[in-house]
Amino acid sequence: MTVLAGTTRGLFRIDNGEASPVLDAKGVRELVRIGSRLFAGTSGGLYVSDDCGTTWVSSSLPTATVWQVRGSVDGQTLYAAVEPTGLYRSTDAGNSWQAVESIHAVSGATDWCIPVEPRMAARARALVVDPINPDRVWVGVEVGGVVFSEDGGKSWTHVLPGGNPDIHMLFPDPAKPNVLYVSTGYGRLDGVAPMIEGNAGVFRSTDGGRNWSYAWKGITPRYSRPMCVDSRAPYSLTVACAPTAFSSVKEDDGAKAMLLQSTDGGETWRSLCDIAHSPSPTNFHGLSVHPDSPGDVLTGTDSGEVWHVTSKQQWTRIAQGLPAVLAVLAA
Repeated sequence: MTVLAGTTRGLFRIDNGEASPVLDAKGVRELVRIGSRLFAGTSGGLYVSDDCGTTWVSSSLPTATVWQVRGSVDGQTLYAAVEPTGLYRSTDAGNSWQAVESIHAVSGATDWCIPVEPRMAARARALVVDPINPDRVWVGVEVGGVVFSEDGGKSWTHVLPGGNPDIHMLFPDPAKPNVLYVSTGYGRLDGVAPMIEGNAGVFRSTDGGRNWSYAWKGITPRYSRPMCVDSRAPYSLTVACAPTAFSSVKEDDGAKAMLLQSTDGGETWRSLCDIAHSPSPTNFHGLSVHPDSPGDVLTGTDSGEVWHVTSKQQWTRIAQGLPAVLAVLAA
């Protein structure tokens, strides 16, 4: 199996434990297959591969930092979420792109930001596109909330899951139409929320994103970021979490991160961590479904490792010595 690892300093192809650079780009934080094409979202633009990740070419997307790309089941209609907050749409499998300017007209959008000193621009970092009807699209903004459209971006509805605008990842449930999951943090437009239950974690919507309930009760750590959902039964929902946004392998006591999984739509959770990762001294940034077995995942760490983690808490390292890994994908 070939694995692609997006890192802070380029994209690597991993074959039999050997990693080879295939794209020189900073901040490769998105790797996704849509139709027959692979896409890599980076801090220097969007790249496309038509040969399973061996070679890459720059897309015509006219923006620098690309956080996520999603599309319809046929791979023709695509959306790209970018920083600063913006949305682009392609109707030709990613060969050309047009800005969806209406997202900037959402009420309150001018106040969206990353609440640090000095303030940073917010970013559209999460996307869900209805695979059958690409006019239905959801966008997660850090820090701003979730906006969704049912008419291709002509109009938008703005919501805050549980009152939380600090959106990290959005995923649909493949078995239940209108069920969505979102991972969140403690960021607020006016600073940082108290680090208590309910202010960070996973939320679930059962009505297409209009209303949300907290699906992280009793779970620590609460700051949740990477997420993936398996398209095979039992449709495992896997989430990586850590105490704070800054949890890192560089801390004296490590990142204290965890991998948790639910097979009942977020009603209950169990750890995927083995003894050495309970909690993990390294933080998890890349996370995707493993193709071999339902419930298995691939994950990348801030220490430059890539792991295969099974649903039975078995960990196999498949690469090490890389820059911090931000995204992983079985090619």
